[in-house]
Amino acid sequence: MSTDREVAAAALARAVLIGRAAATMCAAAAGLLLVEDRWRIVAVLALVALLTAAQVGALARWPRLVARPLAVIAADFLPVFAVLAVSHGGIAYFCYAAGAGALAGVVLGLRALPVWAVHAAMGFAVVAEVLRESEPPADISAFVAPLPMAGALAGIGAAMATAALTRHLELSRSLVAAAQRTAAAEERARLARELHDSVAKTLRGVSLAALALPSSLRRQPALAEHLAGTVAAGAKAAARQARELLREMRLDVPDRDLAAAVAEICAAWSARTGIPAHTDLTPVDPPVAVGYELARILREALANTARHSYAGRVHVRLAPARQGVTLEISDDGVGFAVPGDLSRLQSAGHFGIVGMAERARTAGGQLYIDSAPSAGTTITVRAPLHAVVAAP
Repeated sequence: MSTDREVAAAALARAVLIGRAAATMCAAAAGLLLVEDRWRIVAVLALVALLTAAQVGALARWPRLVARPLAVIAADFLPVFAVLAVSHGGIAYFCYAAGAGALAGVVLGLRALPVWAVHAAMGFAVVAEVLRESEPPADISAFVAPLPMAGALAGIGAAMATAALTRHLELSRSLVAAAQRTAAAEERARLARELHDSVAKTLRGVSLAALALPSSLRRQPALAEHLAGTVAAGAKAAARQARELLREMRLDVPDRDLAAAVAEICAAWSARTGIPAHTDLTPVDPPVAVGYELARILREALANTARHSYAGRVHVRLAPARQGVTLEISDDGVGFAVPGDLSRLQSAGHFGIVGMAERARTAGGQLYIDSAPSAGTTITVRAPLHAVVAAP
């Protein structure tokens, strides 16, 4: 059962239980004016109230019970039999049985037809027994005879209401996700423009100024020329890195499936480095911000592999996990000794892994590293599917 259907079914199941109790108790209370055995009516009222409180409380505490419809329906047969036994087949039983049909429609949809048939058969048996014992007038018999079909009618209506509410929840989720993707796309486009208009131009100016430095310094021309060349080379490298960052940000299309984005990143990296990248990708749908952080972690991990691992091949796996998503990047390279505290890598000048760990925490998840000298490296990120992304 999908998440949206579970939410819809749990909400409607509670409403059906409360509505069934209200209808049954009203019907039973009306009998106080018509029958002499009023204690039986009081017993029905108390039983229905007690059963409804227990069932509604159970659904409120464990809403995922609706994901086990057969168990819910089987458990609901017991209260139906209890009401039948106490009410002796009165109108209260038929109201309660109609509610049982509605509950089956909520949790099973139109697949509840066998359940409705069982309730209808029970109802016709009760009607036959009541008519045989009391022998009411023909017009009363004609009124009572169709009552067993009320469960099927209520069940069909409940199934249609559940389907409609499920579609509404799916549409609402899609609209929210689309709004998030649009906002994220606009923000990244803005950042890309700012970097292009400011950082890249500034670095180009620094490079030109550094190239002109040797001719302006006379006291130590050799040293000045060496320093200027160093500054120019560093500025050019920074400009190249800025261009790569711009390209990566523009490739991060928020409305693209994460599995497709991972496949494209791996293919581009493999074509650039010549290292085969095998992928095992299962479609997942994390929030936009979580998917963005996972894609950046993948890029950084692949870049580290190309720079340091001397790997012959890389394997990337993307799969759903328990209430989350798992991204795993493994290589057959030289590996390294993983310190207990990753901050020691930062003090040694290795910022890539530290940055990946920070991105994993930003996505509400955790990064794990499994590596040893000459044993390759595996980086695993586990992040929730519907978490609120933390501020970096």
